[in-house]
Amino acid sequence: MASDRRDQAVRAAVDQALLTGTEPVAALLDIAGIRASAAALRAAFADVTDAPVLHAFAVKASPLVPVLRLLHEAGLGAEVASPGELALARAAGVPPERTVLDSPAKTTAELREALALGIAVNADNPQELARIDALLAQTPSRSPLGLRINPQIGGGTIDALSTATSTSKFGVALRDEGARARVVRACLDRPWLTRLHTHSGSQGVPLSLLVAGVREVYELAEEINAAAGRRRIDTLDIGGGLPVNFASDDETPTYAEYARLLADAVPGLFDGRYGLVTEFGRSLLAKHGTVLARVEYTKTSGSRPIAVTHAGVQVATRTVYDPASWPLRIAAYDAEGLPKTGPAVDQDVAGPACFAGDLLAVKRPLPLLDQGDIVAALDTGAYYFAHHYAYNSLPRPGVYGFLTGDDGSVRFATVRPPQTVAEIVAEGGGGHRDALLAV
Repeated sequence: MASDRRDQAVRAAVDQALLTGTEPVAALLDIAGIRASAAALRAAFADVTDAPVLHAFAVKASPLVPVLRLLHEAGLGAEVASPGELALARAAGVPPERTVLDSPAKTTAELREALALGIAVNADNPQELARIDALLAQTPSRSPLGLRINPQIGGGTIDALSTATSTSKFGVALRDEGARARVVRACLDRPWLTRLHTHSGSQGVPLSLLVAGVREVYELAEEINAAAGRRRIDTLDIGGGLPVNFASDDETPTYAEYARLLADAVPGLFDGRYGLVTEFGRSLLAKHGTVLARVEYTKTSGSRPIAVTHAGVQVATRTVYDPASWPLRIAAYDAEGLPKTGPAVDQDVAGPACFAGDLLAVKRPLPLLDQGDIVAALDTGAYYFAHHYAYNSLPRPGVYGFLTGDDGSVRFATVRPPQTVAEIVAEGGGGHRDALLAV
C-alpha cells in the first residue's frame, strides 16, 4: 500500500540522513506510485478506444527532468507552456512528436522553434493563427497544428483554475457573437489546421463539466468536417484536469471513471475517427509526493500548541495563501521516523517564514508534536516542492525518489539536490555586487 511505502520511506530518510539538522526539509516521490498512475491512465483510455492516444504530461505540475524522464519511460509525452518547460522536456529525452506546446502568449521565436522541431502547437487566438500563417509561408513545418477553444461552459469551485468561464483568458470564446462561424472559417481556410484543443480546468472542476467541455469541442469538429466535406479535423486534444482527492489516501476520481463518462457522453470521440491527446498533470503525481520537515521548536499561544517547522510557504504556497481551497493532510512521525502515536490534540503546524499566515495547518488534531519530531505534508507530489517560493531566501529542499523492497529496504535517488546558500547568493545577484554603484 502507498501508506506503507510512505512510512518505510520516512524512516529510511532519517536513517540515511536525508533529513538532518542542517537539511531539515526533504521531499519524497514514490516511484512505484507514479508508475502505477501512468499505467492506470493508459489502461483507462485503452479500455474505451483503439484510436491512438498521446498522453502528454503537463510539465508545469512537476518541472523536474528525472520525473519527466520516468514518465517518458512509462509511455507518456509532455505538454509544455514555455521555453523553459520545452527545454526540460527535451533534456528528459521526450521526442518532438510526443510533445505539445500550449501557451496563451507564445512569442514568434517560440513558435519558430516549435515549428522547426515538429512539435505539435495549439494556437490560442486568431492573432496567433496569423503569426503561424506568416511563419509557414517562410518555412513549411511537419508540426501538427491546432486551435484552442474556450467552450464557455462555466467554472468550478476554484476560480483561478476554471478555464472555461465566459471571460477566461484562454482560447477562442466559442459562444461570443460570431465566434463559432469564424472558427469554422479559419479551419476551412487553413489546410494545416487539423486539431482542436480544449481544457476546462482542473482542481475544483467536476467531471461533468470536463465532459461537457469535451462534448462542445467534439461537436465543433463534426461541424467543421461536415462543412469541409471531409475530415479536416483529425485530432482532438481534450486537456487534463482530473481533480485530486486531498482528503484521504484514496485515489478518486479515477481515470477509468472519467474515460467511461466520456465514452457514454461523447461516443464518437472513441470510434476511431479522431486521434486523441490528453494533458493530465496533478492527478498523476499529487498522491505520490510527501514533504518532510523537522519540528524545530514547540510552544503554546493562547493555550494552543504550535509546532514550528521548516516547511511552510516556500513549499506549500497555495495552501498558505488559500488554505480553504488547498488544505493539506499532515502526518506525524517521531524523531526516528516512526509514526507518532498518542491522543489527538488540536495544534497548529507552522512554517519558518516571517509572517503570521505561514501555517500548513490550523487546529489540526494530531498526536502532540515534540521538538525533533517530523511532520509530513501529504499529497504534495504536484505543484508543491517543485515550485519553490523564495520567501526569506529559504532554500529549495532536496527531492528524492524512492523504491521499497519486499524486505522493507528503501533505495533513494536524488531528483534535485538541496539548494546551497552559495546558490541563493548567486541567484540574488552576488556576482554583480557593485553593479548599482557603477551606474
